[in-house]
Amino acid sequence: MLTAPETEPEAAPRPTAPAPPPRTRARRGALAAVRPYLLIAPTLVGTAFLLLYPLLRNLLMSFQHFRMAELIRGGAEFVGLANYTQVLADPDFWTVVRRTLGWTALNTALIVLSGTLIALMLAKLGRRMRLAVMSGLVLTWATPVIAATTIFQWLFQSRFGVVNWSLDALGFHGFRDYAWFAHGGSTYAILVGLIVWQSVPFAALTLYGGLTTIPAELYEAARLDGAGAWQTFRLVTFPVLRPLFALVTSLEVIWCFKCFAQIWVISQGGPSNATTTLPVYAFQIAQSLHKYDLGSAVSTLTVLILAGALVFNLRRMFRQEGEAL
Repeated sequence: MLTAPETEPEAAPRPTAPAPPPRTRARRGALAAVRPYLLIAPTLVGTAFLLLYPLLRNLLMSFQHFRMAELIRGGAEFVGLANYTQVLADPDFWTVVRRTLGWTALNTALIVLSGTLIALMLAKLGRRMRLAVMSGLVLTWATPVIAATTIFQWLFQSRFGVVNWSLDALGFHGFRDYAWFAHGGSTYAILVGLIVWQSVPFAALTLYGGLTTIPAELYEAARLDGAGAWQTFRLVTFPVLRPLFALVTSLEVIWCFKCFAQIWVISQGGPSNATTTLPVYAFQIAQSLHKYDLGSAVSTLTVLILAGALVFNLRRMFRQEGEAL
């Protein structure tokens, strides 16, 4: 006789954990909100110690009479705006300002132009050649500043430099034993070449990354309309990448304006102050003349001039973006 299968007894419902009290939930929510700030707190503290404190200390010294005696025994006297008045009344300061602005404009223009051309070339190269060129750019970018500066010193050395040897071998015998670093114009040109050589990789790779994001349909439509290479760049590439061009330009302005190590290692601002920019000028006053108060004032004015230039550039960028929208 068949019997109905026995049914398994239903499992007893598991007891649910009691909900945490409101105070515990509030504490957990507050901890979750604060946790991201706790994670970045060490970085913020390190940044404040390495950047903010020196900036505030430099600003304080610019309002004091701070020379070698004050450095040794302390007790700097507050003099208000006397240091700024003395610096701004010095004609040499304004000569250095004009030279620094010209230096920054020339280097930034060459870097952005060269970086744009290299980025456009990378977009046209094959995979292997593109990889080789990008590897060279990365290696150039990764070269330490002092090492690259020393290489340029060797290249343009008067008796054993490769540049003089090559020019002499090509028939330009006037460059045999030519002292490049004894003339202001040639020293300035070498420093410009060094800065451009070091900075182009960043601009080129950044702009090439932007080029890869432009839809191919835009270029196809431009070709169908009969646009040439220059028209395609002016009407398609540049408008799409305008924010990226503004960002690269702003970063290069900062890099060129505050450039110090290359100039100091090669020429220390010479010959005849032909390569003295504001950072070099501030260092000369503070370290060579031991006028730390005037050097601090020049450094503060340098920061203000650079900040003003960047604000002007960013405001123009945002205005152009608003017009485009």
